[in-house]
Amino acid sequence: MSDKIVTRFAPSPTGFLHIGGARTALFNWAYARAKGGKFLLRIEDTDRARSTTEAIDAIMAGMKWLGLEADEAPVYQSKRQARHVEVATKLLQSGHAYRSYAPDQELEKVRAEARAAGVAPRYPGRHEPLTMAKRGEYVVRFKSPIEGETVIHDEVQGDVVIKNDQLDDLVLLRSDGTPTYMLAVVVDDHDMGITHVIRGDDHLTNCARQIQIYKALGWDLPVFAHIPLIHGADGAKLSKRHGALGAEQYKALGYLPEGLQNYLARLGWSHGDEEIITTEQLIEWFDLDAINKAPARFDIQKLDHVNGHYIREADDDRLIADLKELISSGEMTHEFSYDVRKIEFDRFKDALPFLKERAKTLIELLEVASYLFVSLPIPMEDKAAKSIKDAPALDILKGLADELASLPSFEKETLETSLKGFAEKRELKFGKVAQPLRAVLTGTPNSPGIYDVLVSLGQEETLRRIRDVL
Repeated sequence: MSDKIVTRFAPSPTGFLHIGGARTALFNWAYARAKGGKFLLRIEDTDRARSTTEAIDAIMAGMKWLGLEADEAPVYQSKRQARHVEVATKLLQSGHAYRSYAPDQELEKVRAEARAAGVAPRYPGRHEPLTMAKRGEYVVRFKSPIEGETVIHDEVQGDVVIKNDQLDDLVLLRSDGTPTYMLAVVVDDHDMGITHVIRGDDHLTNCARQIQIYKALGWDLPVFAHIPLIHGADGAKLSKRHGALGAEQYKALGYLPEGLQNYLARLGWSHGDEEIITTEQLIEWFDLDAINKAPARFDIQKLDHVNGHYIREADDDRLIADLKELISSGEMTHEFSYDVRKIEFDRFKDALPFLKERAKTLIELLEVASYLFVSLPIPMEDKAAKSIKDAPALDILKGLADELASLPSFEKETLETSLKGFAEKRELKFGKVAQPLRAVLTGTPNSPGIYDVLVSLGQEETLRRIRDVL
């Protein structure tokens, strides 16, 4: 594997692998794979108060489920503090940084005045501490250029120009000697050999500051590619109401990893009009110049459509294994009309070829299969219950029970001949026969094809359900 291209995903472990982070990880992984390079993981856990082991585990589990495992062991930012301090000291020695002894009360006054004026708080010293007297604690600040501009040559956004007078002297080391994100990310990307930084465009202003640090240290810049953020289908900032969940929650909702991966790949990147894109095709086609500049819109219905494709294409044994894992996980919040822990999977598998045609998620697959495993009396939706209340419908069901009981076999072709003949004898449209039969067998007016339902239930169970309502 070539080391020419090295990308990274660098999450803060303060929560689950959310949908935006998952897409960022996917784009970095896909670009590295497409170019024969390496994909690395860095855990940015310098915020010790908010970083948790549970969050780290959730992020790694989400990445593994999506097939985005890194090529090397993860780097933990918190373990690199000595290196960050070493670089800050180098910047002090070269005159690109200085010690600022400004007391907290002075800085809070500046912040309060900025908030009152409706502007972002900025350190006003610009290379000089607010209070010259050296009295105890200090922070190390970067000496940002005052004049000119910083240009970000971005693979997605084009050239982004930021005036240097809009950037203040950012803190590199806090008063307790710990490094800030701005310093740590530059040092870590340099030391890890990162050649391409692919991340959300909310980092654009940060990028300008980081470029200044790179130049002060005499280090080569990586290639930057800032991806527009994901919005909801209504154009508003993505939130939980739009589907901004963690990867493990999508797993619990019954999505397949390839379905979510395919959908995330198409959120802000495209290859012609292709909608269904396999992992192999993504690796073959992915490049930065096809990332859109406009924010992508997350649409749960489109995700369902894509995932439904992968449900239909999936091997039956694989689906059964996924269902067993999902059920045993205890993470499903959906309420079923039957005890999914007692599913007879041999029976389920026999029905899978037609059941999966009607499902977009594993949860829906369990739902459409519910008629197989519910106990008598069959729970009925209102519309289904109404279809069997009158005398004509019950008479039809009684006749059907006699007809079906007389059949020597319960195969699809035999059933089709029998039911159509029954309808003709009674001079009924087929729907008048199928509707009450479907209701008593499944409890719903909508189900898989009636012949599939009959075959999957078998003759004995079919007759038991019909006679239960007579």
